[in-house]
Amino acid sequence: MSALFTDRLWRKVEPIWNSYLEHPFVKGLGDGTLDQEKFKHWLKQDYVYLIDYARLFAIGSAKADDLEKMTTFAKLLHGVLDVEMDLHRKFAADFGISKEELESTEPSAITTAYTSYMLNLSQRGGVENVVASVLACEWSYNFIGKSLAKVPGALDDDNFYSSWVEMYSSDEFTELAQETKQLMNQIAEGKPEQELAKLEEIVVRTSQLEYMFWDMVENKEDWPVNI
Repeated sequence: MSALFTDRLWRKVEPIWNSYLEHPFVKGLGDGTLDQEKFKHWLKQDYVYLIDYARLFAIGSAKADDLEKMTTFAKLLHGVLDVEMDLHRKFAADFGISKEELESTEPSAITTAYTSYMLNLSQRGGVENVVASVLACEWSYNFIGKSLAKVPGALDDDNFYSSWVEMYSSDEFTELAQETKQLMNQIAEGKPEQELAKLEEIVVRTSQLEYMFWDMVENKEDWPVNI
């Protein structure tokens, strides 16, 4: 049995993703010590990020070469629009933030760079670029969720962020991450090394952008110069 492409990807991104677990923002989600103002910044920025992330799955469905892949992309799109974003809206309600305020958030410099990178590659390339672009976010959030679920007290009611940990460690979200991985392996099968290397680079770059996103919300960054 040949090795899966996602096994190769994991070897490349593991040190980057392990660094997420040491990031103060992520650690604060697990032990409940995260400053709520920082979380509100994440909530707003991640919401507008997810709007573009959903567009990526729509692009993937349009570029899919068979009905099975179209269906998978459609399911993943539903997962973003109706599962992930619903969690954001529920948290926002706790803070008195309206859905309209969430949607009108101006993307920060890092959010803009991240989503623009993914959309550019996905629109320029084939369906393989779409899958490579969305993979790190879907898979790494599940990785973080499962890791934080092991932290004592992370899932207790007195942790304000327990529903965040529960969501990203859930069987439902794990299934979405697994389907994205399976899609990546299916599309990578039989491709020459030159193409696989390009896909690997996309996954590594988006993993690095994920770290920059965590940094951005930890430091409540917007743009270097505001007018």
